[in-house]
Amino acid sequence: MKKDAINGKETFGVIIGTRAYFNSDLAIDVRKTLLSDLEKAGYGYVILDPSDTPTDGSMETLEDGKKCAELFRKYRDEIDGIIVSLPNFGFEIGIINAISRADLNVPVLVQACDDENDKVDLDSRRDAFCGKISVCNNLYQYGIPFTDTTLHTYSIHSPLLMQDINRFAAICRVVKKLTHCRIGQIGTRPLGFNTCRFSEKLLQASGITVVPVDLSEILENARRISDDDPRLVEKMAAISSYATVPENYREKLPLQAKFGLAVEDWIKANEIDACAIQCWDSLEQNYGCAACVTMSMLSDKLLPCACETDVAGAVSMYALSLAAKEASTLLDWNNNFAEDRNCCVCTHCGNAPKSFMKDDLKLGPLGVLGRTLGKINTFGAVYGKAAPGDFTFFRISTDDTLGEIKAYLGKGEITADPYGMDGCIAVTKVDNLQPLMKFICKNGFEHHVAMVRTDVVDILKEAIETYLGWNLYVHE
Repeated sequence: MKKDAINGKETFGVIIGTRAYFNSDLAIDVRKTLLSDLEKAGYGYVILDPSDTPTDGSMETLEDGKKCAELFRKYRDEIDGIIVSLPNFGFEIGIINAISRADLNVPVLVQACDDENDKVDLDSRRDAFCGKISVCNNLYQYGIPFTDTTLHTYSIHSPLLMQDINRFAAICRVVKKLTHCRIGQIGTRPLGFNTCRFSEKLLQASGITVVPVDLSEILENARRISDDDPRLVEKMAAISSYATVPENYREKLPLQAKFGLAVEDWIKANEIDACAIQCWDSLEQNYGCAACVTMSMLSDKLLPCACETDVAGAVSMYALSLAAKEASTLLDWNNNFAEDRNCCVCTHCGNAPKSFMKDDLKLGPLGVLGRTLGKINTFGAVYGKAAPGDFTFFRISTDDTLGEIKAYLGKGEITADPYGMDGCIAVTKVDNLQPLMKFICKNGFEHHVAMVRTDVVDILKEAIETYLGWNLYVHE
């Protein structure tokens, strides 16, 4: 039995556990409620038909498990995670065989139902509190990682059910898409950025493929776009509505738009999920504009784009966007904020997405490079101040010496404090910032950090620690 997801939501393989000693009618009610809630939320599901087992589609025996595994394998490309619901104790033999024989290698959520104190006679008792321990024990024995619910047990009618499922869906999304993603590397690492080195092989070991292209190919494709190309007119209009273009830089708009189109064409042709661009200084010297507004607009469309060819930074941005379903950005941990040691000014020349910012955006020249290469050759930076509010920060690094991917994760607040610097500015406040900076420095992390405007710490923590196996530090 299969129900398709809507609006791009996740699809789950669903297992309803039961055991002969208990009233299987309890499982029928749980099945009905769970599937109804999934449908209302737009999730898809794959589950045995009621006629497939003696207990109306619930799981008990080895034979039940084999049937379920066969069904799950049939839809393996569509199933993002498995939900195990225990209306009563649940016979672990059917459940563990369904999961192990299906061999989907997707996240697993284990949920169990409360008993009611006045309904513990033989016809009404559940014992799912105990049964959940047995199921989890079997998952542990078989080496199958799984996610727990907020509480050990609760009513199937509790609002906690959908809260846990929504969280689980985000975990599934991060794990599935991050371990099958393609990261575009447009150009080589700039000479002065040893900090942006990374290991393709360590990323590939986690299913992350790096797709490189020489910057010259992108620039040549941009130059080939004719001035009367209808797409060029549309792109110039899109840039003008996205950010204010000063009159004295309007002559640069066609050049900027052609670069954006060339990047987007390459991304589409190569099925790229996130990318990193060699944003200076070859682009400015050999083509005559900056890459910032292109990166900003791509990130705003949930296609994260990192500057300075920071591939690990692009992966970090992509992970945050997957968890939050919101635009992420990449900034420097850049300046102290007077003597407030829990505050830091995070900034970049101008690549942050519009949805990250507070005010209308304005385009201008790069601040630092504009002094040496000329302002007219560095036009395309986005100027704006980040909107105040919560944010999650995240960074991965490929450590060749240790042979591992390592990461740090935490949350903070973007303040409303002014700061007199051009570019994309975020005055941030993070509890215990000084120990975090010591951790970053001592463990060889880069100066770039990815950010998103919501709290997804718990989602990324579970995805990384339980399923991805990266070395993670969570900052408190």
